[in-house]
Amino acid sequence: MALQNNTKVLLISEGTYPFNFGGVSTWAHDLCNKVKNVDYVLYSINAEVEKEPKFKLSNNVKKVIQVPLWSSEEPLDCIDYDVKYSKILEAKENTCNQSIKELFIPFFRDFIKEIFSEQASIEKIDDSFYNMWLFFQDYDYKTTMRSELAWDTFCNVVKKTLPKEELNHVSLDDITTAMRWIYRFLIPMAIKVPRVDVSHVTISGIAVIPALSLKYRHNTPILVTEHGVFIRERLIAISSADYSYFLKKMLISFSESITKLVYHHASKITTVNKFNITWEKFYGADESKIDVIYNGVDDTIFKPRPKPEHLANVPTVVAAARIFDLKDILTMIRTCDEVRKKIPEVQFLIYGNKDAVPEYTEECEALIEELQVQDNFFLKGFHNSPELIYSEGDISILTSISEGFPYTVIESMSSGVPVVATDVGGVSEALDETCGFICKPKDYKEIAKKVVRLLENEQLRRWMGENSRTKVQNNFTIETFIKAYQKTYDSLANIKHNMVSNTK
Repeated sequence: MALQNNTKVLLISEGTYPFNFGGVSTWAHDLCNKVKNVDYVLYSINAEVEKEPKFKLSNNVKKVIQVPLWSSEEPLDCIDYDVKYSKILEAKENTCNQSIKELFIPFFRDFIKEIFSEQASIEKIDDSFYNMWLFFQDYDYKTTMRSELAWDTFCNVVKKTLPKEELNHVSLDDITTAMRWIYRFLIPMAIKVPRVDVSHVTISGIAVIPALSLKYRHNTPILVTEHGVFIRERLIAISSADYSYFLKKMLISFSESITKLVYHHASKITTVNKFNITWEKFYGADESKIDVIYNGVDDTIFKPRPKPEHLANVPTVVAAARIFDLKDILTMIRTCDEVRKKIPEVQFLIYGNKDAVPEYTEECEALIEELQVQDNFFLKGFHNSPELIYSEGDISILTSISEGFPYTVIESMSSGVPVVATDVGGVSEALDETCGFICKPKDYKEIAKKVVRLLENEQLRRWMGENSRTKVQNNFTIETFIKAYQKTYDSLANIKHNMVSNTK
């Protein structure tokens, strides 16, 4: 039975929509603009307080909640969450050593134990998580987490859990940093969440906390969408980070515990490619709850266009890529250096935010200078009309080391521009040998060979471009994408509606 009222969806993101650009934000913006009969509340977990959304929000978006985890001020001190000041004062007054010791510490201790356990129990993680959340419904987060009791508990668990040979290499700074991270990660436990029909989590990390709040309180179903598989990308990022062994181990264990918690509570998991399913199952996802819903593009917007006149006779490679490590722009630069040995006049035009990770942008700029490809490789910055990017290139390129189902690949294909891409995530589910070339990640010499082959063969480019557009129109349109999510929302909302009706 169809619901008469609009379905209310809490769309929860981390570092993406609506305050940052990227593939996940494009995906979320399409949902908010095109899914019918849905009212969205956006819950955005950010590093700092964001002033304005980067997107023009549709009328379907009724509210935006942001939680700045790393701002100099606590979220509750700088954001209005519709909580009466008297309620805040009451929570502070109720929070004393006795209440912390009796009602919080036992569950906090269990949670930390499970994080450092070699064989963590999802049941114990869930139980401790629930009871910590329950505590923060009536008591003050800041007072509790900064208490001497919480600090001593954390230190004692570390001392008792870690093998002696590991403990000998753990510094006070390591323990302080670890506790500070946990303090920040769990902040959403203290934030009030409006009641909705469905919680839609866009990443299987701490973004699940507000969804769990609604699940615990109202049994609200949780929809999880995996893009690049959060835990896989976390493992890649942590392994290359400049942290001590202790901090890396803690971050990995914490991330794995949260991911298992996400899958444990998910009512439905939608994934943007088949590749993700293996990872999801490994971390406890029920395969019967998993559906593949590919990203879709509007082929009336991303369509073949003539190449701009100023580039008409210039062999050109384009990319739409935010400048950060997972996009592996360094490999793209090395690829350009190889290509110019065969095609000296080649140009690589890279469109994407250069401010996302300034240190990585500086590393890219240094490599461009070192290889002396300043006349061939250009970091062009953000482009506000992405549909026009692809017509500038004879081909497009993607050199990522991790992806979900990248929009840039299907946008390029829809534009009739063949792609050379790395074999990551769901790339091979969109791109085949009739539409472009797939290469191993980081193999810049092989990537360069494929780029040269396409740039030197106009007939091959035209054939692949035509095949690319046909494949998108047959498989990856925005209409197919939206219908799938419309059906998923309706199904979950009806389950919730029927559960409420049966309890009356």
